[in-house]
Amino acid sequence: MKYESHHRIHHVGWLRAAVLGANDGIVSTAALVVGVAAAAADRSAVLVAGVAGLVAGAMSMAAGEYVSVSSQADTERADLAREADELAHNEEFETRELTHIYRRRGLEPTLARQVAEQLMAHDALAAHARDELGISEVVQARPLQAALASAGTFSVGALLPLLAVALAPREHIGWYVTAASLLALAGLGLVSARVGGARAWLAMARVVFWGALAMAITAAVGHWFGAVV
Repeated sequence: MKYESHHRIHHVGWLRAAVLGANDGIVSTAALVVGVAAAAADRSAVLVAGVAGLVAGAMSMAAGEYVSVSSQADTERADLAREADELAHNEEFETRELTHIYRRRGLEPTLARQVAEQLMAHDALAAHARDELGISEVVQARPLQAALASAGTFSVGALLPLLAVALAPREHIGWYVTAASLLALAGLGLVSARVGGARAWLAMARVVFWGALAMAITAAVGHWFGAVV
């Protein structure tokens, strides 16, 4: 029979990038438009600033995720190449190294040696990648997936404050955007907690607190600059 166990850790690659993108899209765009609105700008100026922030932010998120995760992937490939070379030139040492790892995990010396030999006979590089280097399919770096997830969710998140700008009365744009964005952040925290199996209230409180802080600071700066100008 084929047994399959579905764990939430399998979502970690795209979930991290998606939550980061959506959170940044909501917070950065909301903070931007709240700050511009606090400077007494009209609705069209606030919308232009928000759209510019959406486009620039999505591109920045995609590029940043791709570059950073690509660096991780490069390091993984370099380590795997080095490990393959070591296996080709000193297999006995690598067997002892893997045996030592299994002994530290609680196996008896004889059993640890047998496990190491059998796993290496099946796929030596995969065994060392997983148990020595900590590289597996679950946590393996995927630059393109991370870039697309971040850019896409950033754009979706950024649309919510812009929608609030379009619908809000001019004199209350800041309040409408703040309320809509905090609700969106709470929803994001709830969804990410459900997908990741975490405590919902903690995830919601975390994203709402930092989002509110960012918007409050930006609004204060925008109000101050608007008053000075």
